[in-house]
Amino acid sequence: MGPFAKDLLKDKVVLITGGATGLGRAMGEKFLELGAKLAIASRREDTLKKASEEMSLIQDGSQVFYKSCDVRDPAQVHDLMEAVESRFGHIDVLVNNAAGNFISPTERLSPRAVDAVLNIVLHGTFYTTLEVGKRWIKQGRSGTMLNIVTTYASNGSGYVVPSAAAKAGVLALTRSVAVEWAPYGIRQVAIAPGPFPTAGAWSRLSPTPELEEKMISRVPLRRIGDKEELANLAAYLISDYAGYINGEVVTIDGGEWLQGAGQFNSLSEVTSEQWDALAEMTRRGK
Repeated sequence: MGPFAKDLLKDKVVLITGGATGLGRAMGEKFLELGAKLAIASRREDTLKKASEEMSLIQDGSQVFYKSCDVRDPAQVHDLMEAVESRFGHIDVLVNNAAGNFISPTERLSPRAVDAVLNIVLHGTFYTTLEVGKRWIKQGRSGTMLNIVTTYASNGSGYVVPSAAAKAGVLALTRSVAVEWAPYGIRQVAIAPGPFPTAGAWSRLSPTPELEEKMISRVPLRRIGDKEELANLAAYLISDYAGYINGEVVTIDGGEWLQGAGQFNSLSEVTSEQWDALAEMTRRGK
């Protein structure tokens, strides 16, 4: 039994970019279970079609709509919104989930590699936000935008610098527009996930067992996240029960960023015997 009433999102029209795979699909499936009407978008038509067919088994097939869209292209973003509104009449929720990322020493990056991430994450999120926001304002319609950011959007991270810069921009966009568009009844919320295994992202960010083990060791709870946990959080944030949450970013990472934030948190690696020796040295003033 889930934590929500089955009609939590009844009749809400939700559009998810990057909605055919990974966390986007997990959120979409949860929203469907809770009564939403769903539109998913990504660049690959075949992946969208397959995901739509499988997701339609959760609810009546008429509740799922898909359209290919490259969020880096404002014209395609416009056409996507036109198609969703033509199918469902309007949009209630926009989930900006489309992303791209990979690990690399910064000095090895080419301008093209930088653009590959910034154009999807920052420009794409900006384009969809502008397109939907302008429509809502013109229509006099309230709505909610949920952006998927990252825990290092606030403090940066080496080896994923284009992603850190792009997600920092999305975080600033979230908090800025939250103030500006609130009078129109438009809310902005965001989720900052820690390690969640998805086939695409995991293969680029944690491609070896050693890297995966190291990533998990950074999490105080000593495990990776479950997609269901993130989907439940997303469902709450886009629901009417979260109507007074605006401009906030919710971290879901098992405490990972807190462990990395404290100056002395790395002392968790000290053994009991080493602590005994250190305690004796401390008592002696050494």
